[in-house]
This record gives sequence, structure tokens and C-alpha cells, in this order.
Amino acid sequence: MTTTPSDPTAALPGRPPVVDLATWQTARDELLVREKAHTHEGDALAAARRRLPMVELDGTVEVVGPDGPVPFLDLFQGRDELVVYKHMWYDGAPHQGQCEGCTTTAWHLKDAVYLNARGVSFAILTTGRWDEVASYVEFMGYTQPWYSVRDVHAPVGGPMGYLTCFLRDGDRVFLTYSTTGRGNERVNGSLGLLDMTPYGRGEAWEDNPEGWPQGRGPCWSWRSDADGNATWGPTSRPVPQWTRPGATPVETLGRHGHQGLSGLE
Repeated sequence: MTTTPSDPTAALPGRPPVVDLATWQTARDELLVREKAHTHEGDALAAARRRLPMVELDGTVEVVGPDGPVPFLDLFQGRDELVVYKHMWYDGAPHQGQCEGCTTTAWHLKDAVYLNARGVSFAILTTGRWDEVASYVEFMGYTQPWYSVRDVHAPVGGPMGYLTCFLRDGDRVFLTYSTTGRGNERVNGSLGLLDMTPYGRGEAWEDNPEGWPQGRGPCWSWRSDADGNATWGPTSRPVPQWTRPGATPVETLGRHGHQGLSGLE
């Protein structure tokens, strides 16, 4: 049930105009035309993505995981396709000082069961030393396979902050696709939902109506203190950790004054 405002022309301060349901539906239908065009263009881009050429690489190059060094080929887990996220790493930084954007991305894909069902494996690669990485993975409660690619050259190693896809044909391995920046957003379902809400992401770059709440920088909210205030420091920790009683900030890695850069700029 909806109500008709006594004065439909009276908009709330800093808000869109208040209208009746029929007027809203007309505006919604007009936007839907644009949304469908956007979806179809995305389908066309995905088709072009599937037709990109490939680059063969050495699948025997070793990465380091919980069981020690293993060939990169093992990350496929017998499947034909592999998606990896390359997580930035700041040596010696405390857990709450690791990259905001990368932490957010990794949190949103903790379980790859639906990928596995379609013959696709998933892993996270990072340049951190394995002892630091293992401690961080345990602290965050991650369940994905993590591996250190320290001193490993591209395309297995190389620059971090990327989503990268590989294809296996027997013992041969090929790089097929890679993206970074806002290309990583397709993993982050929270951003997609926030884009549907009236206030959006709350980020400074957004085009909002006049009078809207002022936005902040990308990923400002991923770490906070116990009161929910966005901050970095000895009393802060990644936002998901506050849902786990007893999970306190860990400061033993040193360099407490370091702040990571966002992977979503």
C-alpha cells in the first residue's frame, strides 16, 4: 500500500521529489530502457572478452602455499579454468594496515563453490612473505586458497590488484584475461547493491542530487574502531572482524603508521 502525499510538489530537503506511484513507475520504466541497453552492451563485451588471444606461460613456475612450494599448474586443481585475484601486500604492516580494496575484494569471494561447479578454480596470489600471509589469512578467516608469488615474474606474479583468468590444456597454461581498478568490482556484490540504494556508495566521485550526504574516498569504510568509526590505527580492524567476538587487532607485524592504498581507485 502506498500513500499519496498531500502536496506532491513538496520535496524533502536534499531528496528527489515526492510523487505518486504512477509517476514513479513512468520514471522507473524510462530508466529500465537504459539499464537493459547497459546489460546488452555488457553481454557484447563478454563475447569479445571470450575471443581475446592467449599468452602461453610456464605452468611449472613455483608459488608458495600452506604446503610449501607447488607448481602454478596445481592451482587449477584438475579443472580447465582458473581465476586468481592478485592481492596487494605491504611488508611488515599490521593486519589492519593491508590494502583496503584488496581486502574488500577477497572478503566477497570466500567460497568458490559455484565457480567450481562450472569447472573453474579460484585462488588468491600475493607478494607477501608466506609467514605474514598465513597469519593474515587466519586472522581474517579466509577460506580460499592463498599463495605467495614473491619474486615470481608476470603473468603469474607481477603487479598486484588484478583479477586474472587462465586456461589449462593438459600441462599447457595460458593467460586469457586480466583487469584491475574498477574492473574488479564484479566480485564485490556489496557495491552493486549500494549502487541501487538512494545514497549509493557514499564515495566522493559519485554524481548525487544536490544536498545529498557528502561522500568520502574509496574504501573508507573497510576498517573501523569498535564504535564503527572509519579509522586506521591500533584500535581498528577490518570491518568484517567486528562480527567475530574475540578477534582483536594484531599489531605484531610492525610499521603501525603505514596505510595501504585502495585497489579500487
